[in-house]
Amino acid sequence: MCLNALSIASVMTGLALWEIAGRFLISNSLFLATPMQVIAAATELFRTGELQRHMLVSFQEFILGYALAAVTGIIVGLFIATSKMTSAIMNPWVDGLYATPIIAIAPLVILWFGIGIASKVFVVFSVVVFPVIINTEAGIRNTDRSLIEAVRSFGASRLQIFMKVSLPSALSFILAGLRLGIGRGLIGVVVGELFGARAGLGYLILQSAEVFNMPRLFTGVVILAVAGIGMTAGFHALERTLVPWHRR
Repeated sequence: MCLNALSIASVMTGLALWEIAGRFLISNSLFLATPMQVIAAATELFRTGELQRHMLVSFQEFILGYALAAVTGIIVGLFIATSKMTSAIMNPWVDGLYATPIIAIAPLVILWFGIGIASKVFVVFSVVVFPVIINTEAGIRNTDRSLIEAVRSFGASRLQIFMKVSLPSALSFILAGLRLGIGRGLIGVVVGELFGARAGLGYLILQSAEVFNMPRLFTGVVILAVAGIGMTAGFHALERTLVPWHRR
């Protein structure tokens, strides 16, 4: 409870400093919108229904891309961790593609898939899947060898060792990879929408930037930040439930 209060106090302090800076240090809203101006802009966008439309589009793109990346990343990571041949084949591709800046190939993705939802889903998938693969592989490989030897001494099969020891041990790593994917996925949504979209929070940000409407621009940014905080907090709660032995 005390830690939650500190988190809330930290956010409120940041908002207060932002409001003060916007009112007294950088009073021109062309350069910085205050929280109150952002709330007013968000209220107007909500009243017209425009905000809901942009949020729904971005939410659909994120959920589809993130879900596909989560399933694919966990499966591929498990195969890489449990098969030396698969590891030798896949690791160079994973390392190389993970280091590839998605913003450099986003225009090409738009060219391949068009400006519809498919291109945004692909961008989100491509930035989320690699942290999940890497963390899943690391989790399996970092299983305590003494635990494996202990259950093996009782006659456990390879499948039983995997299901009862390796997978539970890797669960915190997998959840960490999925948690890292949240921020990357939200960035992927914005990057995809910046290069070609008809709606979405990234489109709202780009449209607002073009006419220097900072309150509307910050509305999109703040919604994405709040979504990231909320989903990350949800994963922390899920981790405390699924991996209680790692609770601190």
